[in-house]
Amino acid sequence: MVTLDCNGMKKGSIALLFFLLVVFPVFAQRNKAEKTEPVIVVGKFLNQRDSIRVKELFFNGLQEKISMNYAQAASTFSKILDFDPSNDAVLYELATISFSADKPEEAEKLARKAVSVRPENEWYWLLLSNIYKRTNKINDLVFVLEELSKISPKNEAYYYDKANALMMLKRVNEAENAYDEIEKKFGASEDLISARQRILMQQGKSAKLTDELERQIQSKPEDFRNYIYLSEVYSREGDRQKAIEILNKAKQLSPENAMIRLALADNYKALRQFENTFIELKVAFEDPDLNIDEKVRIVLSFFPMFADMKARAYANELASIMVRVHPEEAKAHAIFGDVLFQERKYPLAQESYKKALKINDQVYQIWEQLLRIQVSRGEFKQALTDGEHALSIFPNQAALYLYTGIAYAQTQKHEKAISFLKSALDLETEDKEILVQIHSTMGDSYNSLKQFKQSDQSYNKALELDSKNSYVLNNYAYYLSLRGENLIEAEKMSRRSNELDPDNSSSEDTYAWILFKLKKYGEARIWIERALQHDSKSAVKLEHYGDILYFLGEKENALAQWRVAKKMGLRSETLDRKINEEKYTD
Repeated sequence: MVTLDCNGMKKGSIALLFFLLVVFPVFAQRNKAEKTEPVIVVGKFLNQRDSIRVKELFFNGLQEKISMNYAQAASTFSKILDFDPSNDAVLYELATISFSADKPEEAEKLARKAVSVRPENEWYWLLLSNIYKRTNKINDLVFVLEELSKISPKNEAYYYDKANALMMLKRVNEAENAYDEIEKKFGASEDLISARQRILMQQGKSAKLTDELERQIQSKPEDFRNYIYLSEVYSREGDRQKAIEILNKAKQLSPENAMIRLALADNYKALRQFENTFIELKVAFEDPDLNIDEKVRIVLSFFPMFADMKARAYANELASIMVRVHPEEAKAHAIFGDVLFQERKYPLAQESYKKALKINDQVYQIWEQLLRIQVSRGEFKQALTDGEHALSIFPNQAALYLYTGIAYAQTQKHEKAISFLKSALDLETEDKEILVQIHSTMGDSYNSLKQFKQSDQSYNKALELDSKNSYVLNNYAYYLSLRGENLIEAEKMSRRSNELDPDNSSSEDTYAWILFKLKKYGEARIWIERALQHDSKSAVKLEHYGDILYFLGEKENALAQWRVAKKMGLRSETLDRKINEEKYTD
């Protein structure tokens, strides 16, 4: 099969070099419909002193380029053009620098000038091929490949590339003629047979292609590729059973062949025979030579189906095989971590992410996912260590500052937390979810530092971004109630948080406490009892329950709740006074 790979040049892996037609004075056969202006470079006679200066500058420019000082190299090379505007070597060097700097238009202009000065230089054309590949200008590809074939008539790749380019342009008959020319010049080959088969497929001549492939199978039954090509013909015609029949014959010849197994899996999947699909995929995944990126793509394809328990199980087992077969591949451990994360197996996911980072710590997404798990599981000290490490590698990622800031806040280092959160705010301007988390966490830390004005401002900014965020509504309302400020607004926010997130014991406790502060003791009792139904082991909620009962006249019951709260580990002077004096105190 002819592969489209711009790196390879040898037979069997023929490169598709994207040489796109450009207009120069040397192009006498230019299509008259094209209006691109020719590039004309005027030369200049150099005296001896200028010639020496040019050589010095060129050497200096090369030294800067080797040292990767590209801006200085470009500046040095550009000075040469003042002396010698037709210096094709300088034009080429400047073009390569512009191309590396992702300035393809500038690179194209310079490379075209270089080619106009020295059109026989193959390297200049190779640079243009990369430029035009990136800019996707393929209309003139065929003409340029013909020019390359003239420059290097023994390079088989250029002829293949011309034919492949014609196929891309859907000029199928011309492509067929191009493949005939290849056979005359270089003889028959497996690549040529595969290319002609693709032509028949594109022409829709399935009967002719089927006959051709069956002849190939009879003459070379050990070549499994023809079985796969033939199965593709039947698959395109909708005859999946026939495709499976052909592939099973190939499987008998090469039982462990991953490509055959993947082709079978595709056909079984199309027939919704998922058990058979999974069987074939498992065998394919055992092949260490099957590209890991292909394996990752397959595992990821299961993610949209994770509502189905079987799909999750399939993905888990395939990812497990991948880790076993590719233990030194960070991607394998990372994708297994993603599967475990989706299954909510957070400790195992965390372990898998750490294995991936031990192999390669330069993948940002893994760090972010690891920190997200650590923060959500309350592993704040570990999150601090890993967050600082991640930021040393990726210092411009807002999410890393956010999660590290949360970890500092949760370990009561609020000034440090605010510093990190401000850094996150400086970097993040678009992701509303992250911005809400930043402002709300800053609100928490400012409140702990008793900087109440800044705390309220932070909460209000968070609610401006997301007025339905139950976490922000609950925390803001609770802190207002502790301060005894703006209780009417606090009651509204707390009630709204319970509407948005029902059966949340923390939100229910907040609402009960605000009602208590408003002296609505009967309503407060209803809500604190709801909170205790959802979390009966909270000492703070039990103390609140005792406070409410006290003002409802149930003093003995209130005292009992305070004592249980203390027994459960709650320690405060206020609670001790309530128990010792057998009455409420704040």
